[in-house]
Amino acid sequence: MLRIFFGEKEDVMHGPSWFRFNYDEEWLADPFVEEMMTDIDKSHYKGGQLIESDVLGPIPPEKLSGGLQTLICIYKRPDLVFNATSCGENCAKWLIEIGRREDITVNLRYYMPFDDCGDLEIEILNENIKVTNAKDYMHEALKYV
Repeated sequence: MLRIFFGEKEDVMHGPSWFRFNYDEEWLADPFVEEMMTDIDKSHYKGGQLIESDVLGPIPPEKLSGGLQTLICIYKRPDLVFNATSCGENCAKWLIEIGRREDITVNLRYYMPFDDCGDLEIEILNENIKVTNAKDYMHEALKYV
């Protein structure tokens, strides 16, 4: 399940900073990570430190977008809480999908719409409210951002 705490929160990790110093190359070869990488950054993992970007050419993992780096951290380290504010709206469906696979908790400091994400199961931790559709999510989330 995806759990979200809206607003300022202590003891959360900044995805891109944490990724830079802690990611494992094996994470990049994970088929789910590769799927996110193709969708979000139009990039493809080639092995080692090499990623081929359709836009930028060959890049190291540290040059992936901050949103993708954060999603990878959330997926690979569900035991940690990451600030998902660096994730744009193109990351929404991936947060939902990771939440379907693992119990994850993220911090958001803006309203991220989940309108086109299908069935939802989100717990908003500010008041421990569970929502199961985009309309209820919007109604609750906008109280905090």
